[in-house]
Parts: sequence; structure tokens; C-alpha cells
Amino acid sequence: MSASPSACPTLRFLGGTRTVTGSRFLLDRPQSTATGARFRLLVDCGMFQGRKELRLANWAPFPVPPDSIDAVVLTHAHIDHSGYLPALGRNGFRGPIYATPDTIELCRIMLADAAHLQEEDARHANRKGYSKHKPALPLFTSADAAALMTQFRPVDYHVPHRLGPDVAITLQPAGHILGSASVLAEVGPQPGRRVLVSGDLGRSNHPLLRPAPDPPDADVILVESTYGDRLHPSADDEIGELVTAITDTAGRGGMVVIPAFAVDRTEVVLHTLSQLMSDGRIPRLPIHVDSPMALRVLDVYRKAADTADPQLRESAWRSIAFDAGQIHECPTAQQSIALNELTYPSIIISASGMATGGRVLHHLARLLPDPDNCVLLTGFQAAGTRGRSLADGATSVKMFGRYVPVRAGVHMIDGFSVHADAAEITEWLRRASRPPETCYIVHGEEHASEALRHRIETDLGWTTVVPRQGEIVRLD
Repeated sequence: MSASPSACPTLRFLGGTRTVTGSRFLLDRPQSTATGARFRLLVDCGMFQGRKELRLANWAPFPVPPDSIDAVVLTHAHIDHSGYLPALGRNGFRGPIYATPDTIELCRIMLADAAHLQEEDARHANRKGYSKHKPALPLFTSADAAALMTQFRPVDYHVPHRLGPDVAITLQPAGHILGSASVLAEVGPQPGRRVLVSGDLGRSNHPLLRPAPDPPDADVILVESTYGDRLHPSADDEIGELVTAITDTAGRGGMVVIPAFAVDRTEVVLHTLSQLMSDGRIPRLPIHVDSPMALRVLDVYRKAADTADPQLRESAWRSIAFDAGQIHECPTAQQSIALNELTYPSIIISASGMATGGRVLHHLARLLPDPDNCVLLTGFQAAGTRGRSLADGATSVKMFGRYVPVRAGVHMIDGFSVHADAAEITEWLRRASRPPETCYIVHGEEHASEALRHRIETDLGWTTVVPRQGEIVRLD
């Protein structure tokens, strides 16, 4: 017999639906017969990024009272999955946040950096007068981010963890970044309903991390669709384009700018550049890593290699120094500013990966007008971001309240993406021990989600749905 509506667990899509940012999924277990209390578990608490209407959603009241949420579990540390947490805490959430130890360590770095950028952007807007808000305010502060870290609780892979009556979680590696996980949540009286949230899935050929294991048995699956409408080019083609772009730019005496996410993307880019220099395929150019956050993350990855972390491939244990003798670290603002004086071919790697903020904007503003230079975009660029505008061939982009002409070469190098493509996602799902009752396609732009929905229905014969923002579904 089906549970009555009042007694039925539900799943509510609060973000990451028909968009590739703002992942937030609410599992709501109604009042327990054992305790008389309900339990609300939020899986991921990401910040919206990209188009203006998405960014404005960060400022809207959270769809449920933050103090009504009992716990949060994170799939990984990327800001589109974790970045709203300080605002949630400031607005009343006081419960535990469950994540792998590496995710906690990376969140300690990333949330502090996100708060700093929020504060810096607000100060810059107020100083230059280009914000419509008087005064411009940060979404959250450094104090908010620091206070939130006391709420984190470490959870190891493959170890079931009971959060409360009739609610438990188990994490397994997702192969996307260090510490990334898929979350299996069991909700309701035993045997509870099993809901699997894939998080972001890594590629089977990630150069540093082992691939995700097969999905566990689940009644309902939420799967990401960032690359749900495409297949990654062959690695040889992508590396060939990278080699040509860097070699030609150096031959012109130009600079190479690589906007790169601080977590995993910078590490993979450095790993590849170091190998190409060692093999003599590109010239030995100085590589300036101009991101304090990326440098702190590098230390986390190096520590994982030093301890032979089982998430890493054995080959990464030996090569994760990421250095062919050419890397120059730029942790301070003065060192970043000094890069403006470079007059010889060099590579600058700086965050953010979609050019939405951070130090990379200053380098782009200076270097984009010169056709001798080039920009290498190394992964997915969400709609509405400067990175997407560059990838789409924009002749100018707006930064710091003015438009900057784009005359430098722009190359999209998808081979650095650590998101599974449509075929890899489908093959991961195919390895499930049984089809779920429903597979929900999330965390992708609408056309990508719809393409993956069609692929899964055609190839696997599953009931597959692209949910709407705010939609609630029953789990009985």
C-alpha cells in the first residue's frame, strides 16, 4: 500500500535543474512514527553562476527556511555545489555538513576565497561606481565562511552513516576531483527508499584520479548532464591543438593566458604542460600560477600523492609535483601585479575557470586586445559567463565596467574537462545492478539535459525526466 501524502518522503529540486550551476536537492522525510520529528537533508548547496537571472537567484530567500534543514551532505567542493553554504549558515542553518575529509579541506580553501572575492568585488564596485546597488554588498563575508567550517563532519567512502531516524548516507568516489563523491541516501522506514545523487562524474581517463566505481543499487537516480549533449574529442586531437596554440603564440612573442579552476583543473593543466615540456613538444616557457587558492589546493593534491591516497592513480603518486622546472608561484597581489611587466613569452594560469571573477580578469583585460597573445579555455563554460562569450567568438567582453576588445586568439580545449561526456555517463548508468524507477537528469543546461534524457531512454530503456526548478516528487 502506498504511503499517505503526509507520510511520504519527497525530493525537491531547488537548483541545478536545466542549468549547470546551483545544485541543491532537498530530501524531506516527514514526521517519523518513532520520534514524531521530520528530517530534511539537503544534498549540495551550490551558488548560481552565469546569466544575470541565475546570479540574482543567490540573493532570493532560500526556498525553505534554512533553520528547518537538519543536515547537508556535499558531493564535492566546487562552488556550484558548495558555494551558497556560508549564506545558508548566516541565514539560520546550524546543522552538520557531511563530506569527505578532502572535500572539507578544499572547502576550507574555496569558501574563504569565495568570500574574499565577494568582498573585493563589492569594494571595487563601490570604488568605481558601476554597481546599481548603493552600496554594493557581498553575498557573504569571510566571517560567515569561517563560522561555517565548524559545522563540517568528515565521512569516509563506503561507510554507511546514520544521520537520524530513518535517514542514512553512504558516499562512494566519483572520480571528478579529489574528495568528490556520489551520495546514496536511504530515506524512510526500513527498507528505506534509496536515492543516488551522482554529483559530478569524472572521466574514465582522468590523468590523476581513478574512475568512479559502478553505481550502487538505487530506486531513484539523479545524474549530472554537464556534457550530456556531446562527446569529448580524442585526447590526441586536443593535445595537438594545445601544442600548436602554445608554440605559435610563443613564436609570435606573445603570452598564453589559461583561465583555470583552482581545484583539479589547474593540477591537470600543470601535469599536462609539464609532460609536454619534458617531452619537447612545447617550448620550456615560464608558467606563472597566479591564484592563491590554486596554490593552496596544489598543496592538498601533493599531500595526497605523498600519502599514496587510493583516489589517485599510482602514476600520479610519482608525477604530481606538477613541475618541469618552469613553475613560478604568485601568492601575493604584488607578485600578480608584477606579471604586467612581462615582456617575453610566458604562460599565466589563473582563476576563475569561466572568467567570472578573480585575478584572471586583470590579465584578460590587459592581454585580450593584442593579437600576439592567446587564451586557452580548458573546460565547460556556462551560459552567461565571460568564458562562454569568448568561446562563442565575442569581439568584446565587459570587465570592470568597460568593454575590452578581443583580438587575441581564443582556443577551446575540451580535453582538460574532468566531466564525463554523454557516452561515459550512459555507460556508468548501464553498470547499475538494476534500472531505477526514475532517473532525473540534473546539473546541465536544458539542451544538454534533454539530449542525455533521450540518450538514456533510447539506450537503456529507463524512465527518465528533466525536472523543473522547484518541482517536488514523491519517493513512495
